[in-house]
Amino acid sequence: MDAVSLVEENSIRKMLDQKKNMEFFLSVCVGCGMCADSCFLYVNNNKDPSYMPSYKAVHSLGKMYRKKGRVSRRELEEMKDLIWDKCVLCTRCYCPVGISIPSMISWARSICRSQGVFREYDQTDELSK
Repeated sequence: MDAVSLVEENSIRKMLDQKKNMEFFLSVCVGCGMCADSCFLYVNNNKDPSYMPSYKAVHSLGKMYRKKGRVSRRELEEMKDLIWDKCVLCTRCYCPVGISIPSMISWARSICRSQGVFREYDQTDELSK
């Protein structure tokens, strides 16, 4: 296994411990799905469940908390699609319980970035337009 594929589990655990309110948010989320229709990406993608705000939070940050930071590089790479490609952090998602879903997704992004996992853009495409 090369150094590029390793993750620093201790670093991830420390970051998770910094924001216990995120763990509380995740424990309060009842998966009611009421946040779904407030997400324009969910509505405009044929109501694909993977675009539901709660799904994105639970399957990224929630997974990190459940596994106590013991996630693999592959798992972080899989989360990348959820937290960057399926969320623009527009803050429109509405939770009737008051959970801040954008802050959870933003924190998941920060943890992924700390491990070198982030959305990359092809600059040549932008320059040719």
